[in-house]
Amino acid sequence: MRVGLYPGTFDPVTVGHLDIIRRACSLVDKLVIGIAINRDKGPLFSLEERVEMIEAECAEVSAECGVEIIAHPFENLLIHCADEVGAQVIIRGLRAVADFEYEYQMVGMNRAMNDQIETVFLMAEAQHQAIASKLVKEIARLDGNVSKFVTPRVEAALKAKLGMG
Repeated sequence: MRVGLYPGTFDPVTVGHLDIIRRACSLVDKLVIGIAINRDKGPLFSLEERVEMIEAECAEVSAECGVEIIAHPFENLLIHCADEVGAQVIIRGLRAVADFEYEYQMVGMNRAMNDQIETVFLMAEAQHQAIASKLVKEIARLDGNVSKFVTPRVEAALKAKLGMG
């Protein structure tokens, strides 16, 4: 069984993330969504809320693709998380050249720690390349329309969290 790990903060999960998840399903038999516990980033949503959002959004994708998708919070090194969940491949989404430069360094470090785990980059679809969770939160905070960037369920969660719903 080929297991993939798609890590991120997912604060919140966007349609760009879901696009990468759908496409990653064609590469693996089981996809673990690694939800980073990154206290330095100061997430808007709690870990529990992010896990719940991922599980809700991925249930439909899992049914469509026929691939088991599970949410897995982690606070250790990504390469250690990959080893814990039995992943042979780490899946990373790229939006722009700046993403690649950072990711390229990460791959080198991860390979030095465990050369048995490959990293695969998936380019975001053109219509999703500008989407970033940080920008979605800022647009929502300023009462902008985020419906093109997140699902209705996530939009409702954003509005509720920001006291706008």
